[in-house]
Amino acid sequence: MRIKLILVATLVLAVVTGVEAAEERTAEAAVVGLPLTGSAAVEFLRTAEVVGEPESFDTVAITDPLRVRVSDGERTLRAVFKDEHTLYPNFRFGDGREVERAWDSYKHEIAAFELDLLMGLGLVPPCVERMMFSRTGSLCLWVEGARTEAERRKEGLEPPDPEKFKNDLREARLFQQFIADLDFSNIRNLIVDDDFRVYKVDSSMAFYDDPGLIGELQPKTYSRRFLKALRALDQATVTEKLKPWLLNQQIKKLWARRDKILKRADKLIAKQGEDKMLY
Repeated sequence: MRIKLILVATLVLAVVTGVEAAEERTAEAAVVGLPLTGSAAVEFLRTAEVVGEPESFDTVAITDPLRVRVSDGERTLRAVFKDEHTLYPNFRFGDGREVERAWDSYKHEIAAFELDLLMGLGLVPPCVERMMFSRTGSLCLWVEGARTEAERRKEGLEPPDPEKFKNDLREARLFQQFIADLDFSNIRNLIVDDDFRVYKVDSSMAFYDDPGLIGELQPKTYSRRFLKALRALDQATVTEKLKPWLLNQQIKKLWARRDKILKRADKLIAKQGEDKMLY
């Protein structure tokens, strides 16, 4: 009798475990975009433990980021781990551009998130510094149900509100201008979830040590929200938040680009009017 009870209990436990696992998979599949945001996402990424084996998912990326599953005991989510921190004396991009002294660093991923957080844009997935697999790097939350903008175009998927979607892409490009993202020509760094929300990912080659604006990223019109957030930034606060991740000169050049973006926008608004220049 005892053996039968043990077998029944074991069978019940296996069924319950299987159901829980199935529910977990279903819950993950049902998520669109970011399953967590803000301080909740940051705390989760800092404390959650890795479950299962990490996997390579991007055969094109030179840094070989890893996708991992992490759990806090209540939820299991996916994230991206990257530990690259390399200074290239000369770097050649896929579009033929050659740049001197280009940093490819996981720290830029965290700086981009912290800056996005200060501006209240919600473009950059939550990202923290973590020690994983005996290496220090960035752990950024995975955007569920998303594809690259290149894939969206290839699949011919059209948003329900084309004008809003176009403006969201423009705003993401303006953010790339602000952070001097050297990899701006790689359209794979803009992703779109199933609800057609736009995210800026892979900022490891951003924050170039140059105050100049990137000509290819100069907008014809400007986001009201972005300009308002840019004006509201406090230099001391920006420095405090970003100094763990950026060099002093990188922060100074970032602020110089802020001033240049605002100066150019104000000049065009004064000349052509808000109705034509702002969305």
